[in-house]
Amino acid sequence: MIRGVRSGLLAWCAFPPLLLQCFALNFASALTWPTWALVICAMFKLRECRRPFDRRFVALLQLLAAGLLAAQLQSLMATLLQLIAACSALAGLLSHELQGMLSFRGLLQRSLQLLAAALPLALVLFLLVPRIPPLWTTQLGPTRGAVTGLSPDLDPLSIATLASVEASAARMTVPEGAVMPVNAYWRVLVHESFDGRRWQHRDSPAPPKFLRDVRSTAAISQWWVVEPSATRALPWDGRSGPVAADQWIAPEGELLMDVASRQRRAYRLQANGSAQDWRRRPPLASERQLPADGLPRLRKLGREFSSLPTDRERLAAVEQWFRSQPFRYSLQPGSTQDLDDFLFDRQVGFCGHYASALAALLRSADVPARVVSGYRGGQLVKPLGGVDYLELRQSDAHAWVDVWLNDAGWQRVDPTLWIASTAQNGLPQQRPSALHSETKLAWWQWIQRQWWGLDLVWTRWWLGFDQSSQQIWLQRLFGDQQRWLGLSVLLASMAAAGLGWVMLRHSLAGRQPLDQSLRLLAQLGVVPLPGESFAKLCQRAASLHPDRADLLLAMADRQQLIAYAQLSDSRRRDLLHQWRTIRRRLRSMR
Repeated sequence: MIRGVRSGLLAWCAFPPLLLQCFALNFASALTWPTWALVICAMFKLRECRRPFDRRFVALLQLLAAGLLAAQLQSLMATLLQLIAACSALAGLLSHELQGMLSFRGLLQRSLQLLAAALPLALVLFLLVPRIPPLWTTQLGPTRGAVTGLSPDLDPLSIATLASVEASAARMTVPEGAVMPVNAYWRVLVHESFDGRRWQHRDSPAPPKFLRDVRSTAAISQWWVVEPSATRALPWDGRSGPVAADQWIAPEGELLMDVASRQRRAYRLQANGSAQDWRRRPPLASERQLPADGLPRLRKLGREFSSLPTDRERLAAVEQWFRSQPFRYSLQPGSTQDLDDFLFDRQVGFCGHYASALAALLRSADVPARVVSGYRGGQLVKPLGGVDYLELRQSDAHAWVDVWLNDAGWQRVDPTLWIASTAQNGLPQQRPSALHSETKLAWWQWIQRQWWGLDLVWTRWWLGFDQSSQQIWLQRLFGDQQRWLGLSVLLASMAAAGLGWVMLRHSLAGRQPLDQSLRLLAQLGVVPLPGESFAKLCQRAASLHPDRADLLLAMADRQQLIAYAQLSDSRRRDLLHQWRTIRRRLRSMR
């Protein structure tokens, strides 16, 4: 194969994995457009390559694009695609620089060796350099395309629209030997304000760093990987506390981040006694209020319950009333949003309808209440490789109610279970109280869940090594002597760079016939004269060393064929083997 054609083909092979990742980027991210610009510029530049500088420039653009993609996409599949793109770019460059003397297999091996040589330095920087929030998390505007998931504004139908969405929302795993929670409630958003139709979420301001919960040293209880979301809220069980410094528990019982993540996010939870302090936070005025007008029948019924002396008795009376009514659970409840119409006429609804109606009815009975949206249950997946995990899909979205009881604080009440327990035929196929069945999976779904098991291990290690994890690791490594961290980073970087250089020199030693042949001739005291060809140089060396003349001339012949002949891969490998044999014999004669 012609050298220029092969190097160009290898360079073009880097673009498919780059483009696949570019289409997965968030267009509101600050790094998305520079990444696209690099890839497009590299494509146009490769079409007009005429000089060696052009091919080197294209390879540089491709490697920069792969680096920017690595900063934005950290899943296992994205990492493999980035590796393929980097190897293809390096292979195309090497094919041009080495004048086609290596086969495709040899070029791939050389590319992997170059990447491996940079690995020690990259590992040192990853472990020791202080981790700061990336600047590219800044959003340039609204995300192109809707982000599927829970919404800050909840109406009775918003949860029902997610019932048919099978996209993954989050995955969770627990330490080895721990019990995987099943049928659990995973809190995300708390909706406090009610305007008669919609429940609105109040965005809690982030407290100062020094006022946040002190992180405990308890063992990790859960590892989470959550998909991109438009909100700052993360799924959690309401009991465990966050580990990362940029996560905190709001007074309403939400696990929040400082900034909403439009990228996949990994985080950890641990046992923390202060994590449930939110349950004792007294109710706000907004958690008691109803709209000034509307809902006359609901208000009338609520006033009947308000005559009971305690909040527990009022809650029990409301529950009894719900159980006495012919309510039906439906995944397609219709378009009604009026609670009066739902409670007294239609009486058919999804979990959002029942949660909204219960919270409003309790407020009318002078019992503080609020709607909580999140997920319930999930699917327990046991992949062949990786770790067992609990998968939460958007179809697992659920809504329930937080009720304030004077003697117990905020307590979870799920009115949908009241309907399930009284229904003659139970709930439809997708019951919020049960794990999804894994028996009717398509082949591609099965493969996907196996892959996600491996991806979870990778993501937990890669994304999970955040600032908090690094601080714990450095504390174990340096103790109280972290003032030496800067010097340690410098020395470790120099050592890693030296190790990488040694690895590179060792891997490249003896791989380029011409350079090695010239080095061998120099050791025999024969150096090329200006304008002297390699064949003439070997002939002159043969005249100076008659005992080695046959080997020197044979080496010149093999070198000429390797450098300039159009050879098949098998023939090239055979000639390289002959050349190495000749070189070893010459070196043994010294």
